[in-house]
Amino acid sequence: MKKTLLATALLSCTLAAHAADTDQATSLSSVIVTATRTSITTDEALSSVTVITRADIERLQPTSVRDLLVGLPGVSFAQSGGLGQQSSLFLRGTNSTHTLVLIDGVRIGAVGAGLAAFEQIPVDQIERIELVRGPRSSLYGADAVGGVIQIFTRHGSADGSLSPSLSLTTGSRSYMDEQAGLSGGDSHAWFNVGLGGQYTSGIPACRMGAAEQGAGCFVDDPNNDPFRNWNGMANGGYRWDNGTELSATWLRSKSFVNYAGSPYGGNQAVNQQLVSGAKLSFTPLDAWKVTLNAGQSRDDSTNYYQGTYTDPYAGTTTYYPYGKVGYAYSRRNQASWQNDVTLATNQLLTVGVDYQQEHINSATGYLASDRQDTGVYAQYMGTFDRNELQASVRHDHYDQLGNHDTGSLAWGYAFDHGLRLSASYGTAFHAPTFNDVYYPYGSGNPNLKPERSGTGELGLSQKQDIWNWAVNVYQTRITDLIQLDQNYVPQNISKARIRGIEGQFGVNLDGWQVQSYLTLMQPKNVQGSADGNLLPRRPEQTARVDVDRRFNAFGIGATFFASGKAYDDLANTHRLGGYTTTDLRASYDFAPQWRVEARLANAFDRNYATAYYFNQPGRSWFLTLRYSPAVR
Repeated sequence: MKKTLLATALLSCTLAAHAADTDQATSLSSVIVTATRTSITTDEALSSVTVITRADIERLQPTSVRDLLVGLPGVSFAQSGGLGQQSSLFLRGTNSTHTLVLIDGVRIGAVGAGLAAFEQIPVDQIERIELVRGPRSSLYGADAVGGVIQIFTRHGSADGSLSPSLSLTTGSRSYMDEQAGLSGGDSHAWFNVGLGGQYTSGIPACRMGAAEQGAGCFVDDPNNDPFRNWNGMANGGYRWDNGTELSATWLRSKSFVNYAGSPYGGNQAVNQQLVSGAKLSFTPLDAWKVTLNAGQSRDDSTNYYQGTYTDPYAGTTTYYPYGKVGYAYSRRNQASWQNDVTLATNQLLTVGVDYQQEHINSATGYLASDRQDTGVYAQYMGTFDRNELQASVRHDHYDQLGNHDTGSLAWGYAFDHGLRLSASYGTAFHAPTFNDVYYPYGSGNPNLKPERSGTGELGLSQKQDIWNWAVNVYQTRITDLIQLDQNYVPQNISKARIRGIEGQFGVNLDGWQVQSYLTLMQPKNVQGSADGNLLPRRPEQTARVDVDRRFNAFGIGATFFASGKAYDDLANTHRLGGYTTTDLRASYDFAPQWRVEARLANAFDRNYATAYYFNQPGRSWFLTLRYSPAVR
């Protein structure tokens, strides 16, 4: 594993040395909004940012959001089985509940467990993803400890034409994916609608032998776990001549997934994610922009059981009819009022108010089913010659968790030839979930305090016409971490220290597009019986290299990913071995707007696990027929 990671790093360095001979002007940067809640370029962000565009999505041919994000700097995943099974993202070594996830500006994630359902987000409905690493609680409030991920759904164009799109995919394990969409617009109005479905017969999520080990799903479950998803989205908007803009978005994803836990099969969850929002922006004065947002996210989950039981002693068979055995419906209403005031040239002041109400309804009655949070924040951004300054503060008030203050300060300096230095420090917090605080039967603790963190970071980057690189070094300390005590009651009894180095390098060399990432990290517990142990499911090393090349109508590419070892428990007794995977892909534009794509995932059929005693898919193939205006 160490040799693999070293080889990846050496490959990046070799390409950098070759490309560094060319001194070109800095290329145009992507415009992002997540890092500061205002429109800036990636060059202006004083934080580590990755942007995934629609072109990247179609080039990489992913079947899930996990395929897109895994291996990016600071990003690791743990998945309890194959496609559609629960996915937990760990950003910069923080907990899976320490990353704020937004869809079109609307906060998502079940309020019970506090997790965003990445496995339910349809990748075909995504226009782009902005990933911002580092604390952002001083702008967004709770949960932005490791960073923020914002997913933007597909939008209509402004060329005045109607643009249909279609994709049909088949593959291993009866895989099917059908997507259709229609978009359009002009200089004032735009819209986009899309419908899709996805199915796979799946793999056995739980490994054989789990029952004997007392791990995984705790039983031997040899049955395949199918996954089926139906999704739809719509968004649109109108922009007046004076700059006033009104837009709305809606996304629905409903999944049926079998899950492990019975040797006789038949366990099924029906999960639904709904996101809707509206935004109005206008400029009362030339120097003052107002943005009003309102939205709602819902995460619904219903568990069913259906199966055939054969008594191994009597030889009789009993049929258990299809029926509901548990449910949880969570809802988050949210609204914001943001004011961007231009103080002078290259100086912007942003002040705003956020409000959210969380509600849960479950088969298990919680001690409380509602809570509210109001946050007020201010941010200053200024550029003075080669120096750039960003500072922000925020105060949050939870009606049942009290008050919490956060802040952030960042400085950047621009050298010649696109070289840039940045330094920052920020604080963040994570509000205990409903399960932590309100779960009944003595399993919740209403006296819990929010988990708190402080992160210091240094960054050095350079961007030229055909190549770019960046290195970021950081340390995060988290206090009041919530863990279960000897009576299985959550308490603020732990601390963690996470140190990391992240590297990125990209080059477009003689038609070859190469993008590489390397993460070296120490995510450690620093208190109690687990002092010095690695935090669960977080590898210390990951590396990824994407290589792509087009030859007129043909395209080829590959993704190489490597992960070091990790552990599945705080005691570091359940080891998850390191592994490498290779994905191969190709495409052919056989007619205007028509393309055929092929992908071979895990080409060398590596056997690995990201969660103890849960399987991951072996070698898998996918074949896609695509009609899209983007295909020329």
